[in-house]
Amino acid sequence: MENTSASGLPSAHNSGFVIFLPAPADISKFSHNIKAEPGILFPVELEPSDSEENVFDPETISIETILSGMLRIISAFGRNYSSYVQNFPSDSPKLAIKSGDVISESGMTNIPLEWIDYYRRFVLTVKPEIYHEFTGASIIKARNGDFGMALEINAVLEGLFPGSPGILLNKALILEERAVALEKNGHAAEKENTEALEAYETALSTKPVLPDTLFNAGFFFNRRRDFARARDCFSLYIKAGEEDNIPPDKKKQAQKIIRDLSDLEDTGFEEAYDCIRRGDDEEGLKKVREFIESHPKVWNGWFLLGWALRKLMRYSDSLESLKKALELAGAQDDTRTGKTDIRNEMAICLMELGDLKGAKKELERALREEPENIKIISNLGVVAMKSGNKDEAEAFFRTVLVLDPEDPLARHYLTEE
Repeated sequence: MENTSASGLPSAHNSGFVIFLPAPADISKFSHNIKAEPGILFPVELEPSDSEENVFDPETISIETILSGMLRIISAFGRNYSSYVQNFPSDSPKLAIKSGDVISESGMTNIPLEWIDYYRRFVLTVKPEIYHEFTGASIIKARNGDFGMALEINAVLEGLFPGSPGILLNKALILEERAVALEKNGHAAEKENTEALEAYETALSTKPVLPDTLFNAGFFFNRRRDFARARDCFSLYIKAGEEDNIPPDKKKQAQKIIRDLSDLEDTGFEEAYDCIRRGDDEEGLKKVREFIESHPKVWNGWFLLGWALRKLMRYSDSLESLKKALELAGAQDDTRTGKTDIRNEMAICLMELGDLKGAKKELERALREEPENIKIISNLGVVAMKSGNKDEAEAFFRTVLVLDPEDPLARHYLTEE
């Protein structure tokens, strides 16, 4: 985690070490509802120079450094909740910590539960608004692509509110966003998707499960092509609406997706996708045509057909299939229907057919839907390059490198320049 500001949010300067000291004599100045408890020491976060030189200036103690020390330990608890429960049953002996002991981040997982309970009560008493403050901060960090910090902040909330369904869902969403961002940048994200799956499984195990957890998990499983799990989540979401009020538009959306998912569970779609993915395009083409015959109104089938035809360099045929996919997907308002991918494939076909103006138009529409999609920005650079607009192309590729400094396509084109 980072150093603490006046708000209690961490910032990056501190060392990750805390020193344990007796409770301040004037503890009541923080809150009249706070009392020191015998045997429980206060963790105070050290400055880097303090931990590196093994010195400590008592004048640096403040409510901020105390809160930061407690939040570091609470965060470690949030990240390791299950191991805490296993390693520290109610009859577990206390860890021998003496006044003046310094502990690193790794050692914080050995703090007794009763100490953590006290730190939790202290923080919530001194900062009763912390749930909303930290939740908002984690969302903003995730939106800005700072997924590591978003998860750190969420870990604090997990430690402060163990088992909170909303916090568990937020963690799953952050992990999923991280995986999606990597995939959009052309990177493998299997590890990140696995972590997101584990987070969703944890969130789904809460009783009762939040309707929003079911709704978002449905999209996650759909993206991972686990259509049976996706359909189950959306079905349970609609059922949950019988007891909890859910937005009518989301209910309608879930109902439509269930109908589409019933079609996608057809083994023919899976077989077609696997064939095309591994390069057996002719066999994939055969299987996807069979799927479309049975499910002519499912946009995924037409997209798969367009993808296979494009790989076989049948660009005009591919374009027609992709237009049909876009027409069917256009009936769904949610951005997760794949319309950006459809437009990108269409743009590739239009480029190959010499229609650079048409390709640029499709890519610009896709970029409005996903402004930081590196694949789209890269292809806009390619279109600009093919059109002879070298300055414009260079600007697109430099934008790509801002989002992903290691992007090979952008580096290649800029090096050529």
